[in-house]
Amino acid sequence: MSTIAFDHRARRLALDTVLDEAGVDLVWLPIGADLEYLTGIQRRVPTFGDVNYAHGWVAGAFLAPGRDPAFILPRNYVEFDLPEGVPGEVVSVSEMDDGHALFSRVARSFTSPRTLAVGARTWASATMNLLEELQNPRLANASRLVNRLRRIKSPDELELLRRACHVADGAMEETKARISSGVTELELAEEVNYHLLRLGSRTWSFDTAVWGMGPGDDRDANVRLSQQEVRPGVGLSFDFGAVVQGYCSDFGRTVRIGEPDDEYRHVYEVVMGAQRAGMKAARPGVLASEVHRATRQVIVDAGYGDWFRHRTGHCIGLDVHEEPFISPEDDTPLEAGMTFTIEPSVFWPGRVGVRVEDIILCTEEGGVKLNEHPTTMAVRD
Repeated sequence: MSTIAFDHRARRLALDTVLDEAGVDLVWLPIGADLEYLTGIQRRVPTFGDVNYAHGWVAGAFLAPGRDPAFILPRNYVEFDLPEGVPGEVVSVSEMDDGHALFSRVARSFTSPRTLAVGARTWASATMNLLEELQNPRLANASRLVNRLRRIKSPDELELLRRACHVADGAMEETKARISSGVTELELAEEVNYHLLRLGSRTWSFDTAVWGMGPGDDRDANVRLSQQEVRPGVGLSFDFGAVVQGYCSDFGRTVRIGEPDDEYRHVYEVVMGAQRAGMKAARPGVLASEVHRATRQVIVDAGYGDWFRHRTGHCIGLDVHEEPFISPEDDTPLEAGMTFTIEPSVFWPGRVGVRVEDIILCTEEGGVKLNEHPTTMAVRD
């Protein structure tokens, strides 16, 4: 697939307008999705443990209106993680350098700000240094400011999201042949991960989960993967996503093992109907919380409200979970071009488990799926 090139300078100019409106003089962003969005600097693939270097807390960049970014990065990052370069000055911090002194020097090259916006995932060491060197400016949340730009996807971003959805759709389709009684959940998760990579994903966008739930099984939905064998009578739920050029997908389906009973058939239709209701409600101007309520109400009316135990969804893009959230507390009005998941479920331990998840694009006519994998009931022996 061809690589899409983004105009990162145009994005930074758009951020300058946001900063002016918010009264922010200077921004510090650590390595992460916000900085990748604004400069193109690529993130490492996340790991369970922390991948870090000497002076790792300094990794990031300062951004101020009218200036190119000023990066400060550990030497190992400069050596091995900048194949395309970055726009602006780069200060490399070697293992034997005084990281605090170099970080302070770069910080002081900017006029002391009245208001400093700091990325939400900044190291505490960096924040303490910034407050000391910049004479205790008022702090703001930089990630909330960048989110004003990131939440509306451009046509090129939508293309990458569609590609990421296509990879996830394909991984599900390729994995179906392995689904049968006796195979373990872990084996199926590894099959999914293999096909994600084979079909073009850089990595999986979060930990791949495969778990069964049904009569006679007291397992709860918080156990998302085990070496338990798949058995007849369960609904086998899949939850996974792909990454294409930094953009994430998040996908879910449930496959019945063995002939469905009446309750499973009923719950399956209820969950699919809940997703359709959420998609219909997802129009510009509608609050995110209202989409959640529209989705949830279908399940409540069917008598399963106590077993829809999580939010309806979340926005998605360079991060798999982005704000705003399709959740009861979030009263953000939707806008055309937002992308988010609608992922209703019924998880009743020992009885029935069904979920569905797709990425939805907000349009004037309602929500439109970016995924193409069917949601008709799938049954395997």
